[in-house]
Amino acid sequence: MIGDAGISDGRNRIDQVLAELVKRKGSDLHMTCGEPLCFRIDGEITRITLTPSSPADVEAYLAPIIPKRNLAELASSNDTDFAYEIRNVGRFRVNVFRDKNGIGSVMRHIPSQILTAEQLNLPPAITKFCGLTKGLVLVTGPTGSGKSTTLAAMIDLINKKRPDHILTIEDPIEFVHPQQKALVNQREVHRHTASFSRALKAALREDPDIVLIGEMRDLETVAIAIETAETGHLVFGTLHTNTAVSTIDRIIDQFPTDRQQQIRMMLSSSLKGVVAQTLLRKKSGGRVAAHEILVTSDAVCAMIREGKNHMIANHMQTQKQDGNILLNESLFKLVREGTVDAEDALRKAVDKNGLADMMRRAGINVGSPAIATNAGTPPTPPPRPPGTPSR
Repeated sequence: MIGDAGISDGRNRIDQVLAELVKRKGSDLHMTCGEPLCFRIDGEITRITLTPSSPADVEAYLAPIIPKRNLAELASSNDTDFAYEIRNVGRFRVNVFRDKNGIGSVMRHIPSQILTAEQLNLPPAITKFCGLTKGLVLVTGPTGSGKSTTLAAMIDLINKKRPDHILTIEDPIEFVHPQQKALVNQREVHRHTASFSRALKAALREDPDIVLIGEMRDLETVAIAIETAETGHLVFGTLHTNTAVSTIDRIIDQFPTDRQQQIRMMLSSSLKGVVAQTLLRKKSGGRVAAHEILVTSDAVCAMIREGKNHMIANHMQTQKQDGNILLNESLFKLVREGTVDAEDALRKAVDKNGLADMMRRAGINVGSPAIATNAGTPPTPPPRPPGTPSR
């Protein structure tokens, strides 16, 4: 049980470890009972101590920083999330959990400075989404793909240019946005509101122009987000999906079969764009994002409405002038420019065979045959006809 013993010493220890994480430009600190402390640097786990951490060690690190509310949540639910800040070092998103070894934790560094769209080299289509006055824009990708960093840059761009009211709902608050041209209110789930869905319901009475939803976790939150976008607000949200089409499928599949046609109609009128991204190691050190971008059009809206999502990727391929780009095209560009290794790009690709073919045609060595195939992964199932129950 995490207690109060050794509070001051424990705080000093964890602060020193986190300061070292920032110094080494790592993204995450991992603490696991029975294992050495680990940093994630440039996407790879690196052990930074030789001695395994005992349960007492891990508890000594965590006791000084875990709030009482989160301590109670850990006791009842076996995991909890909160933010921790060290002056002159940075903010950290902390997850504490129990596993078969005891207490564990992952602490992600949140840079104190919000990187701008220019610093991130975001494609023009992404910054154009920031000029919208209404609709739903989704930034998606696996955990650790830089979704929060991209969204922070987009909100920062709006904050600097538009005299609007921005409301963010996060768990926990990650990037802190200063008051600039816009008015910004940031609410943290479990601290300032009970849930994402409750905060979204309240948002309609809080006069926002832009709403950022840190994570669209459940059906109710997704439904309210779509409704909020339909009622004239600009809504940004995130999902853990890898492509634009799988994002649309995921949203629709969350709903019961008898509601899916209604959701297709609502989504077809409210969805303005999807940014699916992944991070890759750069040859020169550090990481870089590859993006898949869907900019919706009348044709895409009709495909969504009619349940023809499988046609969207072909549309993106032929309508690049609108800002559409497929993930494979973004990955191929990074390889061709010499920014990333071909093997790393293939590991991150969803359609590995397609990317391998693109690189072979360009005379690029695709490396290990095992990496350049989809062997071992199930084939993508054919699209379900409208009304087919989701599995």
